[in-house]
Amino acid sequence: QVQLEESGGGLVQAGDSLRLSCAASGCTVSSYAMGWFRQGPGKEREFVATIDWSGGITYYADSVKGRFTISRDNVKNTMYLQMNSLKPEDTAVYYCAVTLRWVAQSSRFYNYWGQGTQVTVSS
Repeated sequence: QVQLEESGGGLVQAGDSLRLSCAASGCTVSSYAMGWFRQGPGKEREFVATIDWSGGITYYADSVKGRFTISRDNVKNTMYLQMNSLKPEDTAVYYCAVTLRWVAQSSRFYNYWGQGTQVTVSS
């Protein structure tokens, strides 16, 4: 069973940066694709970014492309999301997840989820 724990969220101003971490435990996730999703107030959960097992293939939502960078350290069993030039519309609870499939943008293909970390961006 995979346990995922997000960290690094907080309250920042527009234009600031944050780096989220997702630490996996229970088993190694180095063979699996992983992803970040977010859910803003009153909104449905949406895809943010995904990364394959090697870190060589990544996909981003159009809304974050060029501002966010997903990466992973398989030695540390950890995934990251570097968020730059944050906007108030990035305010959400950010979740990390593991999929036993190939990289995917739909949440229904993800098997394990963290509890989420709050990111709030003030204008």
